[in-house]
Amino acid sequence: MSRDIAQRAVAATIRLRVPAGGARPAPPVGPALGQYRLNLMAFCKDFNARTQKYKPDTPIAVTITAYKDNTFEFTVKSPSVTWFLKKAAGIELGSGRPGHLVTSTVTLKHIYEIAKVKQSDPYCQFLPLESICKSIIGTANSMGIKVVKDLE
Repeated sequence: MSRDIAQRAVAATIRLRVPAGGARPAPPVGPALGQYRLNLMAFCKDFNARTQKYKPDTPIAVTITAYKDNTFEFTVKSPSVTWFLKKAAGIELGSGRPGHLVTSTVTLKHIYEIAKVKQSDPYCQFLPLESICKSIIGTANSMGIKVVKDLE
């Protein structure tokens, strides 16, 4: 089985950000997959089934590997850290001047919960939770979001 996968020629790697449960054969999914002659409806059904645990309109990153024989595989990642931070802080945009202007605050508990969700991602699954938390705190600082121990 693994030898068959290794021999298949890859036509392209497509990266998209699609709303959870909202994959349709319309743009941006349709043109991106259509140019490699991939089965749009099969992707849409599989993607929507895999992302039904997320709230609708949550932006989900997906990486699609298209093969020369018109087949494909895809991996679904959890939403971005910045999206989680904006939801936790209750803001639409980060600070225009991070480090000078604080737009909102989040607690360490928020950071920990985001890190637990991100730990399921393929790139983060072997990282310790503490390292993921430190990365998320750095992202929050660069967005102008202050991290506090407890909200007063």
